[in-house]
Amino acid sequence: MTSSLNSGSPAPSINVQHWLRGDPLSNFQFGKTYILEFISTTCSSCGPSLSQLAQLQEEYSDIGIEVIGIAANEWAATADEALAQVDAWVTKWLPNANIRIAFDYSGEMDKDWKKASLTFQVPQAFVVDRAGSIAFIGDPDMLEVVLPKVMDGSWLASAQAKNAEEERIAEAEIKAPERALHRRIRAAAEIEDWKSALSAIEEGINLFPDNIMFHQRHVSTLIGSMRDMEAGWIALGQFARTAIERNSEDWLSAAMQQLFGWYDYSGLPSAERFSMGKELSERILKLYQQHDAPLRSYSYQTIALYYHESGDNGRAVDLLEQALRFLDGESLPEVEKHEQMAQLLHTLAEYKGEQVCYGGICVAPRKQC
Repeated sequence: MTSSLNSGSPAPSINVQHWLRGDPLSNFQFGKTYILEFISTTCSSCGPSLSQLAQLQEEYSDIGIEVIGIAANEWAATADEALAQVDAWVTKWLPNANIRIAFDYSGEMDKDWKKASLTFQVPQAFVVDRAGSIAFIGDPDMLEVVLPKVMDGSWLASAQAKNAEEERIAEAEIKAPERALHRRIRAAAEIEDWKSALSAIEEGINLFPDNIMFHQRHVSTLIGSMRDMEAGWIALGQFARTAIERNSEDWLSAAMQQLFGWYDYSGLPSAERFSMGKELSERILKLYQQHDAPLRSYSYQTIALYYHESGDNGRAVDLLEQALRFLDGESLPEVEKHEQMAQLLHTLAEYKGEQVCYGGICVAPRKQC
């Protein structure tokens, strides 16, 4: 698999089915610089990223920079449902949108831009220069460094651009076999062919033991989809032991999330599950003490699930209240902070069994039927 769309390539045309915001645009205007950002409503960082690019467009409006958000990877039963998802998402994140937002469910934009460049994650930025060529493909966070050099014409010929492009292509080629396995798993899961899905997942674990997603999918398929509690417990136990051996925050938190909160655990050995949760929570607390507020807030929310289920509701409430304070002190886009606060407060209200308020947001527990 090779990349056919690279820095210096002519930019493909914009073939989309709907323009949700702004006037339609099919061809790039010479003399203007465009930033296309591919986004998805299920991507947690896409909203803040596109909001920042909207601000960037305002800052550079006098020199002809235009930002276009592209939703071309929505998962929904129909195109209309996917379109409604994107429209609601844009309304939430960009209520006063001053940038074009395009939607495509046909697969053309995905094929011509992302697959052609071997880029599969979101958010993903493509910069089209004044001559209509691709100047940059990569993480939107790099635009602060890249964009001024694109504007003065020095970027494409620079060693930094060459190195960035070589690294992008090399990484994509390395990850191509992993992506092929993920596609096999997704295709099998869509038709509920769990035997084939499980075979691809186990192949992924063997070939790519450092990829946490295969381990997560292993547990979720066995316990959540197949309800094979015996095999699922073995997989879950192995996942937790691997996380403990690695002593990695990401792995420990992921294992804790698999142990508490997502499934019907009635068929699993309760004492062993809580014992495993205790060890994971102690390790997570020790590791995350060294980190900044956002990571500590996230870790406390994860651990609170264990304490609540194990009967120490007071400890769970204390952790959630600390998580709220950590989150409140962070400099985040207002929409993102409000959403995270609301989610935390919903859980806190359930644990306390009463209405809770923080930062002007009040949430009551759900009524029991």
